[in-house]
Amino acid sequence: MKKIKKWLPLGLLAGLALFLSGCGASSVADQNILSAAESDNEIVWGVKYDTNLFGLYNIADNQVEGFDIDIAKALTKEILGDDGQATFVEVTSKTRIPLLKNGNIDAIIATMTITEERRQQVDFSDVYFSAGQSLLVKNGSSISSIADLNSDTTVLVVKGSTSADNIREAAPEANVLELENYSECFTALQAGQGDAMTTDNAILLGLAQENPDYQLVGGTFTDEPYGIAINKGQEDFLNAVDDALADMVADGTYEEIYSKWFPDNEDGSVAS
Repeated sequence: MKKIKKWLPLGLLAGLALFLSGCGASSVADQNILSAAESDNEIVWGVKYDTNLFGLYNIADNQVEGFDIDIAKALTKEILGDDGQATFVEVTSKTRIPLLKNGNIDAIIATMTITEERRQQVDFSDVYFSAGQSLLVKNGSSISSIADLNSDTTVLVVKGSTSADNIREAAPEANVLELENYSECFTALQAGQGDAMTTDNAILLGLAQENPDYQLVGGTFTDEPYGIAINKGQEDFLNAVDDALADMVADGTYEEIYSKWFPDNEDGSVAS
């Protein structure tokens, strides 16, 4: 069975994924992804469209850009050759696993933290980026670290992310407001609906870069290793991704991509 057309809007794709889950879509999800990719000369990647530096849609150029995008393109060439096609489908923290499980995408490369809970549903590649959760506040805020969060403060976080659980554990007295995506969280922060926004420092770094009135404070309070998520039972494809990633680290491709997106940052790289 052919994959669902990649140009469908995100909302329609997500709804169709849920519909197919009850309609025998297992033939799509259970096919050998590596064999299908080699046959089609294409790998379909689920990526974020709203995350500066990692996956952000550029309206002027009509394409998505970022570290995750360049890593996915390089992995595609390593696995399929120079003519291999990397195709991108927008995902969110809520939709990415359902879309993967139903075969709408081949892999997720979308600032996805490796956790034991998620390992129950998907397999992960080797770590391709090491991040840590931090706080973003307006310049001049009285919040300088996680210790400053209390019952009088509200923290903004994305639904379906590990950040929500982490902040509740690290600052149990703080009020936590969950929103749909990073853009909504940051807009709420700008509007004064929250005192701080929290997620991985790499994502917050992108927001601060675009909005110099905001800054990261307090360092990191978690370890957030990012992995590429692949459906269970796809060991051939998983091994191909890990081998390709190792080759990219060895030949300098990874470091070149990392330096392009994080030229002044020493943290996060796995290419040491």
